[in-house]
Amino acid sequence: MTTSKTPRRSFLGGLFAATAAAVSLPLTGLRAESAPHQGGTAWMNDVKGTHRCFFDFPQHKNGFPLLHILNYINTYSAAMGAKPGDVGAVGSFYSFGAGASIGMSVDDEMWANYGLGEYFGLKDANGRAYTRNVFNSPTADDRHLFSQALNSPDLPMFGGAIVAAGIKSLQGMGAKFLLCNNALNGWTFDLEARGKGAQADILKDLTAHVLPGVTIVPAMVIAIEQAQTAGIAYNKQ
Repeated sequence: MTTSKTPRRSFLGGLFAATAAAVSLPLTGLRAESAPHQGGTAWMNDVKGTHRCFFDFPQHKNGFPLLHILNYINTYSAAMGAKPGDVGAVGSFYSFGAGASIGMSVDDEMWANYGLGEYFGLKDANGRAYTRNVFNSPTADDRHLFSQALNSPDLPMFGGAIVAAGIKSLQGMGAKFLLCNNALNGWTFDLEARGKGAQADILKDLTAHVLPGVTIVPAMVIAIEQAQTAGIAYNKQ
């Protein structure tokens, strides 16, 4: 029994111990894009390194796909000696509905204006629907999201992990995030049907409030194909 638990304990210790160093990395190359570029493969210029992987997650899963990106980057650094810039990752925001990852792509103002915490069924530690994009800059108080994803008791060790696995934090470590334009358009019709406003106005609003550094691509299925063609590994979440 002891032998079987030791590797897992070692793995978790390494992962969560690395988070403090990870979040201290500078956030380089981020920009607020009023009209994020679409089409082509220019977004790949932001995916640096000799080790690159596309993490495909149409569902937010309480942010667990972001933890897997953190694990990928940190393990290469801690266990394999990779230097900053050696490892790049790509994350995908698309689909729509209560479980979708698409809401991870927009800022706090959109979460408040469109009630996205309620839409996605995501509540803070006090049981109130989030009015901010909890996945962008989470705090240790948001660690319950990871515990809920595992259907486990509150685990304090997740406090540091969820902070390091925030979108802004991961961007500083070399992660690139893409938003599917087709899914974004579809989502605006869904929001219109829920009484959130006129579809054209919602689309304009959301597009103007995409998180800095997130690039809108025409279709995620094409971006995935482009990544594979360029030799970027694929990881389905």
